[in-house]
Amino acid sequence: MKIKLLDNYMEFDGPLKASEIAFKISPSLEKKTVCALVDGELKDTSFLIDKDCEVKFITSKDPEAFEVLNHSTAHLMAQAIKSLYPNARFGVGPAIEEGFYYDFEVPEKRLTESDFSEIEKKMKELSSKAFEVNRLEVSRDEALAKFSNDPYKSELITELSENETISLYTQGDYTDLCRGPHVPKTNFIKNFKLLSIAGAYWRGDSKNVQLQRIYGVSFFSEEELKNHLTILEERKKRDHRKIGKELGLFMMSDYGPGLPFWLPNGYALRRALEDYWLKLHRKNGYIVIETPIMLSKELWVTSGHWDHYKEDMYITMVDDTEFAIKPMNCPGAIQVYNNDIHSYKELPLRYAELGHVHRHEASGALNGLFRVRTFTQDDAHILLTEDQIADEIKRIIHVYDTIYNKFGLDYAIELSTRPFDNFIGDIAVWDKAEKELAETCQALGKNFKINPGDGAFYGPKLDFKLRDSMNRIWQCGTIQLDFQLPGRFDCKYIAADGTKKTPVMIHRACFGSLERFIGIITENFAGVFPFWLTPIQVRIVAVNNDAHGAYAKEVLEKLLDAGIRADIDESDEKLGYKIRQGQIKKIPYTLVLGDKEVEAHSVNFRRYSEQEQIPMDLDEFVLALKNKNEKYE
Repeated sequence: MKIKLLDNYMEFDGPLKASEIAFKISPSLEKKTVCALVDGELKDTSFLIDKDCEVKFITSKDPEAFEVLNHSTAHLMAQAIKSLYPNARFGVGPAIEEGFYYDFEVPEKRLTESDFSEIEKKMKELSSKAFEVNRLEVSRDEALAKFSNDPYKSELITELSENETISLYTQGDYTDLCRGPHVPKTNFIKNFKLLSIAGAYWRGDSKNVQLQRIYGVSFFSEEELKNHLTILEERKKRDHRKIGKELGLFMMSDYGPGLPFWLPNGYALRRALEDYWLKLHRKNGYIVIETPIMLSKELWVTSGHWDHYKEDMYITMVDDTEFAIKPMNCPGAIQVYNNDIHSYKELPLRYAELGHVHRHEASGALNGLFRVRTFTQDDAHILLTEDQIADEIKRIIHVYDTIYNKFGLDYAIELSTRPFDNFIGDIAVWDKAEKELAETCQALGKNFKINPGDGAFYGPKLDFKLRDSMNRIWQCGTIQLDFQLPGRFDCKYIAADGTKKTPVMIHRACFGSLERFIGIITENFAGVFPFWLTPIQVRIVAVNNDAHGAYAKEVLEKLLDAGIRADIDESDEKLGYKIRQGQIKKIPYTLVLGDKEVEAHSVNFRRYSEQEQIPMDLDEFVLALKNKNEKYE
């Protein structure tokens, strides 16, 4: 049989396992191989190859290996837990972006982080035994018999389709239900750490039993593990909830779980972000609108949200009619469009809105600004013709590039396709919309990966995954192509031939949610925001309040008149303490004003985290900072 390896072809007498082919190429390659990519599908090294195909041998240097290693480590952890607690039963244990987790139930006790050392010790013991990890395909009845004492695995098996392959993986005395692939032997798993434990409802449904979930991470080298643990420690220091409290950005109250209160400094930061957003969007041809926060049930039925999103909506009665607080802004934007008759010459019409929405998130999922029940979407809804789609998406991506570059955030794109069920519209229209998004990305030279079945119920979407300074991935921007809602609301425009036609609608958001984005950039910058975004940009300190206080107020007035956010520390604390407080609060400029400054009508400033004190004429200083604000530096 002929095997394509990179750009070369080799012939082998088959059938052969992937590991045997690797050995024939090089014994050292066989030792390093974690799994094999066979015609684009990841397979175990024991996979039998019996026909012509393309093969890539995946080693620790390949990104695919990290996922396989972590999924295998989840199994190793499950084996250790089963060994320590024989009555343990298991849900699911996937690899995730930065490691793995496994959901489980130990009937005799609730595990805590204090149990991690014992579990890790057992994992190291099992790893050192170098058990082979063997795959076996079985029938549904055989699988159910194997897991007859595990209701969670039995439920998963029962839901598999008749034609779906059921595979079991065995290492030592432990067998698990899994699609694979896995590392060849347990001794590939050496450098791991269990990180945290949490409650997790079975199948993510609060109506089901709550299992326990242990998170962990695994690497091929000790150095990689140490580096990752160092990053995790740094992330704790950057927690936006901690920094938010220190800098006075926001607070939460028991009177409104998941409903953030913006404190003065947080509001200043948020307002600066909104002003930047408004200026950029007006420059790019958007019309800014605001729609009501609450609308009648009839609107949400027409939009489809009532059928697809009702459980997450807050509903109330007004004059014997059901109303819902909006979870999304799109139906409101459509009402604005339908308020006038539109010509094809007006399209695209770009409606932008900082829309305040509410969604009923589970209480256990609430997390600072990252997961809240009320947030502001930086939304836009663009009504256009089909032949304008490609150019408009290019324009949107240009705006996204401008914004994400401003914050130093790289991104990757995922194309989320039609949901497997619970969607509206014809499949042919969905296929067309997905093709439009893919071809536009390709035309821009933007790489993307397919995320099957994760589109909105009304259309496919491009999701923008941001990577921050701590190497975390965040879902923020989205572009959703919608051939459904305009028709449901009877949106029309007058075409060039005088007929009425239905426009297409693009839903898009850059930040996604202002609240979440502020949480992300707070951690990304560790609270040291760019000057234009910082809540307090200048702190003024008089050497002597009585002697220099009047001049300090004059300086403050000039700064405020120039649009610079400044204040005066008028406390009776010592000068050194006041300067240190400016550093603790991460204020970009601290001005120290004494006799020389009063006489020369100047300032003496110190930048954040620097010791040097720099004198400058007051008017020159104000102008320099005003320019920084206007340039968003």
